[in-house]
Amino acid sequence: MSVQRTRLAAAALLAAAACSRGEDAGSGPYAREVAEAIPRIEQATGLKFKRPPKVEVRTRDQVREFLLKQLDEANPAAQLAGEEKVYKLLRLIPDTMNLRGFFVRVLTEQVVGYYDPKAKTLYVVDGADEQVVGITITHELMHALQDQYVDLDSIQKSGSNNDRLAAAQALIEGEAQFEQISIMLGGPDQIEARLPGAWDRVREEIRNRQGEMPVFATAPMVIQESLLFPYLSGAEFVRRVKEKRGSIDLFRDIPRSTEQILHPPAFLGTPPDEPTAVVLPAPRGATKSYENDMGEFGTRLVVYAYLRDPQTAQRAAAGWDGDRFMVVEKGSERGLVWALVWDSPIEAAEFSDAMIRAATRRTGAPERRAATGGATFAYQGRTISVLPISIGDRAGVLYMDLPESMGSVIDPAAVTLGK
Repeated sequence: MSVQRTRLAAAALLAAAACSRGEDAGSGPYAREVAEAIPRIEQATGLKFKRPPKVEVRTRDQVREFLLKQLDEANPAAQLAGEEKVYKLLRLIPDTMNLRGFFVRVLTEQVVGYYDPKAKTLYVVDGADEQVVGITITHELMHALQDQYVDLDSIQKSGSNNDRLAAAQALIEGEAQFEQISIMLGGPDQIEARLPGAWDRVREEIRNRQGEMPVFATAPMVIQESLLFPYLSGAEFVRRVKEKRGSIDLFRDIPRSTEQILHPPAFLGTPPDEPTAVVLPAPRGATKSYENDMGEFGTRLVVYAYLRDPQTAQRAAAGWDGDRFMVVEKGSERGLVWALVWDSPIEAAEFSDAMIRAATRRTGAPERRAATGGATFAYQGRTISVLPISIGDRAGVLYMDLPESMGSVIDPAAVTLGK
């Protein structure tokens, strides 16, 4: 979802770019930690470092300056403003939140080290907890190794497709997380032997550590889950792919949706289950100010935000096959149009029912059943609609939250499938 793009801006910053000079790892800071980690990483991945990365130390102020610059480069002002509008229209963040400012705060709090693909340099924050630095160096060295075999910068750029970008980010961070854990526990074969139920416990431990960080702990649910997704779901995806295909270069075939991350068989199948493109028509009587997609993970988060039931959210988002949303504006008023296509009419109906329940809870307004199915809710001068539609020959759902003054900004029959 649009949430992906900020998770993207967030998790991506840990492996993002900033031009700098540095010293060779052999004589620079943390040379011992790097020298110890490199052979372990090479053994775990089966890949050799073509060259050792440089290592430099940065102060917190330098890190914050870098984050500000990178956030603006990776998420231009118009892009980030669009993300903020979507969050607020869906009531996923407070109306008073400044998204850019908050992300700088939460990332400055979290960053211990990061690898810069442009400068080919690993940076460690000055004064960081030495117990954490060693783990961080292993994780970021994984990014350095990835960067020597694939262009990380190019993978992390897809401004009009949040879901594809989120899936790529989950692969990048997931492989680093998986190998880091494997190395710490003596290899993947030793994980369950040494730590029964290891993966569930690791996921819980990561959540607990994040929750201990004051700024992160105050973040809305959608931001917390978006920041965690690449590490938790990404590591699980990598584990499942390695179990099926063995130790291979994962970047020969990059996942293309969060559906594939959440359901590895969708990625591993022959052929893989690829997302379907949805095309929205130009709005009538309003201006489109932002457009993107949400993906299965984002769809799941939206449902969960209202119903607070993880099982319901998971079922409601299962069967997602593609989506597209746009923010529309008319004067000072703003609305949202979101169209989704599903694997089957039953799965479309499950999502529709969940969103009708969500709209009931959100608005407190009486439900008005539409003649063609679905329901509408009138509240505070706005109308929420959850309507079944056909997109091509596929079952779809159209969700709209619009000011009454906008009327009907699109013809549902004009939503089409892309190539």
